[in-house]
Amino acid sequence: MGHTMRDVATRAGVSKATVSRVLSKTHSIAPETERRVLDAVRQLNYHKNVHARRLATGRSDLFGLVISEITNPFFHEIIRGFQAAAWDRGFDVVLCNTEYSAQRSESVIQKLIESDVRGVAIMTSSLDRKATTELTDAGVGLVFCNSPIESLVCNVTIDYLRGISQAITHVVSLGHRCAAVIAGPEDNRTAVTIKQALVAGLRGRKLEPVAVINSNYRVDAGASAVRTLLAAPELPTVIFCGSDLIAMGAMTALESAGVVVPRDVSVIGIDDISFAFLARPPLSTIRVPREELGRIAFQALDKMMKLKRHRGADYYLGTELVIRESTAAPPNRTAHLQRR
Repeated sequence: MGHTMRDVATRAGVSKATVSRVLSKTHSIAPETERRVLDAVRQLNYHKNVHARRLATGRSDLFGLVISEITNPFFHEIIRGFQAAAWDRGFDVVLCNTEYSAQRSESVIQKLIESDVRGVAIMTSSLDRKATTELTDAGVGLVFCNSPIESLVCNVTIDYLRGISQAITHVVSLGHRCAAVIAGPEDNRTAVTIKQALVAGLRGRKLEPVAVINSNYRVDAGASAVRTLLAAPELPTVIFCGSDLIAMGAMTALESAGVVVPRDVSVIGIDDISFAFLARPPLSTIRVPREELGRIAFQALDKMMKLKRHRGADYYLGTELVIRESTAAPPNRTAHLQRR
């Protein structure tokens, strides 16, 4: 038979309440007391009974995290940051993956409600605000990215404009005068935000894009978009991409066509995923601090739940350009790069 919290308390010479506080990490405990409790936990091989806790308190130890696609490297650091912050506070995470499917998204919402989660971080645009009404109606707090705040909803604003402005200034200083944009999906809120910021920023610097192409967030989509550019009479000297995966697909297609990056065409991505510096050449990109995004998302939910606030708050996250080897001065010519 397994040991109980009372057994741990007796072994450590403290109350059950103190054991609970140490294990849930919800209160500040004297280091010596915490050490005695944790020693007793190890000696007795004690494990928390989450189901018993839910029956006793009426609340679960779960927070939800919703992403679009588990295979997309963009989400890995968000997961790590959110999960680490949750575990530091003694909570567990229900990870849900929508795969950009409306039907799957409905199942995700039902799973989260059935799991009795305390709060949910929606880190994908494939779940819109209307679809998440069921969660807020159930009293579940939510945090979104780049979305207006309202009752039971927090928002983390990612300042893409800052990094995009740095990227445009960078290519202008290199001498580029002809640009194209390969954006993300047209029905993705974040992709639209990035595309609009890129187009507006380029126009503001007298760099009207010669092409603006939408694609999905996969490598093959970036390659397909570049093949469309290659079929035109002339190619831009710099291509801005809506994600690093799109950018890496673009560089692969350019290389296959005999176009050298960055000698002939410069390429800039967005995200700074772990593979960006391993690309050949290493990718210049706009860094989004995604692990920090995960931590902030959890902290926002936790704070809202602890304070029992009916209205969420807005949080800010900056971006910045990381210059690597995929950007350089344009070829020395008076016209755009002619199609090979």
